[in-house]
Amino acid sequence: MKLPLTLAILDGQSVQVGGETYVIPLLSIIESVQPKAESLNTVFGVGEVVTIRGQVFPMLRLHRLFGVMPRAEDPTQKLLVIVEHEGRRVALLVDDLSDQQQVVIKSLEANFKKLDGVAGATILGDGRVALILDVPGLIAMARTPHLRAVA
Repeated sequence: MKLPLTLAILDGQSVQVGGETYVIPLLSIIESVQPKAESLNTVFGVGEVVTIRGQVFPMLRLHRLFGVMPRAEDPTQKLLVIVEHEGRRVALLVDDLSDQQQVVIKSLEANFKKLDGVAGATILGDGRVALILDVPGLIAMARTPHLRAVA
């Protein structure tokens, strides 16, 4: 008896951070916006936050989280992707949005180690590898300010 190989596929939004590509599951994305300087603040004991239409969200700079050189440091020259899991939201700061696509999830744990904020990886159409972001893990990291330290 032969059984077919089971693949885990998800719909994702590709985002650029520096020279790297990451994939955010589409089901987790609420919206993307360009931040204004007056909407950005730092709250003692919480970290960076952004206010959008009266709601305050913790902000994670993905370039710091993954140790990537950003295209620019100024958040107003970037985009925020608001993601949600179980009613909790966080704003992910990225350089740019790319395309939406279906991707095959490859586990990293079998060949590597568990990475905080990463659900797996995928191989893009051009042969490059992109990490698939773990939204629940990123939200947990946003709730723990010391995990957001500058890389």
